Amino acid sequence: MNLPTWITVSRLFGVPLLLYFLYPPYPLYQPSDRSRWIALAIFLISAGTDWLDGYLARRLNQVTDLGKFLDPLVDKLLVFAPLLCLVELRQIPAWGVFLILARELTIAGWRVNQTQISGANIWGKLKTVSQIAAIALLIAPFPLLEQLALIAFWISVALTLISGLIYLLPTQNNSVSSN
Repeated sequence: MNLPTWITVSRLFGVPLLLYFLYPPYPLYQPSDRSRWIALAIFLISAGTDWLDGYLARRLNQVTDLGKFLDPLVDKLLVFAPLLCLVELRQIPAWGVFLILARELTIAGWRVNQTQISGANIWGKLKTVSQIAAIALLIAPFPLLEQLALIAFWISVALTLISGLIYLLPTQNNSVSSN
């Protein structure tokens, strides 16, 4: 395991902290503004390491199949943890999260039969950035931004579905992929 892969794995440590601050294990608890700010900071720092590990892997010429496998997996855990909390907090509908989950499981199942793991294309990157932006807006304790956060969420759902279709549709070259 090289440095970029260790950074990818370290992102996993943010997930339980994020869950704790966004939706602590107390019955009928709504997270305070302070708790949401902490969750937002954890989420953004963890999401930022996604850029860092990719940058270092390319810069140090340490792109590996393990890294190409782990990076999207950890991304999905980092995305689904807050999305599920936000469903529980009744900020977003479960069926929107289901569409994202269905796409991710479909692509993961399709990848099982692939002999070579390729990196993300522009649609996969747009999907990831839109999900991060939407989740950050949804976590942030800004009541005035609730509508913007919901619009961002639905844009991320649309980009998630579009990137999945592009990934699955036959292409002229077989090197197209999506995160």
